Amino acid sequence: MNAVLTESEVVRFDRERRVEREAHKLEKRLCRLMGEAVGDYNMIVQGDKVMVCLSGGKDSYALLDILLKLKQRAPADFELVAVNLDQKQPGFPEHVLPDYLARIGVPFHIENQDTYSVVKDKIPDGKTMCSLCSRLRRGILYRVADELGATKIALGHHRDDILQTFFLNMFFGGKLKAMAPKLVSDDGRHMVIRPLAYVAEQDLVRWAAHRQFPVIPCTLCGSQENLQRKQVAAMLQEWERKHPGRIDTMFTALQNIVPSHLADGTQYDFKGLTVTGVADNEGDKAFDAPEWPAAAALPSLQVIRI
Repeated sequence: MNAVLTESEVVRFDRERRVEREAHKLEKRLCRLMGEAVGDYNMIVQGDKVMVCLSGGKDSYALLDILLKLKQRAPADFELVAVNLDQKQPGFPEHVLPDYLARIGVPFHIENQDTYSVVKDKIPDGKTMCSLCSRLRRGILYRVADELGATKIALGHHRDDILQTFFLNMFFGGKLKAMAPKLVSDDGRHMVIRPLAYVAEQDLVRWAAHRQFPVIPCTLCGSQENLQRKQVAAMLQEWERKHPGRIDTMFTALQNIVPSHLADGTQYDFKGLTVTGVADNEGDKAFDAPEWPAAAALPSLQVIRI
């Protein structure tokens, strides 16, 4: 006898099918964007041992998860090892990451270092802890990379992190500088990569919810609500809400630098500039007004006070 579905069962079945289709589309997009970033910047090559820095946040979980999928499909053979720095924050659930990594079968190393006490001792209450905390973590992770024989260190920064850093440096540091998708460490000994460089944070939020990662909140600095980065993030989110696609356009701009139309004499020889007598293929742009969108489509610069 053929079973007849009730109306509520049909609705539930359709909803489940829709959720499954959306999750599949999201997975394809994440794998495609990571694959493009890895290829564009030659992040991972044959024989690499990639140390994936796992903090317990949604971004680093997604980084490891998508790298595992990429490893199955990539033409290059490489190793992955997950590393977590247990900073001895009070209440940190130290069993969560080892249990998760053992369950999915990923080699891992837990490094125990009490950086929490150092940061709390050095930084007055209410002050931003990120800078010192980051420096301490960086030194420890570089040492661990040497000990494990890792050839690459993978971090979970995404597209939105990179753009936020660009605006922070411009607003507060007086520099046009963001996060590089790939860079050599200050000591010249380690290669750092950001395979999520093309991925939107919103997609990582959705992927973390779909995969049900056991996310661990950062109690060291997560309660510092006045961080400048959060304000810049809110500004960008407001721009994107009012003008969808704006963040993509701004990120594309980071890949299309025109030094001759900025003002840094160390990047372009303005002093030595001479006429050539040869016409520019794009025509004379010196006196032309830039072609911007209509005024109504421009972002509001009064979205948030910083």
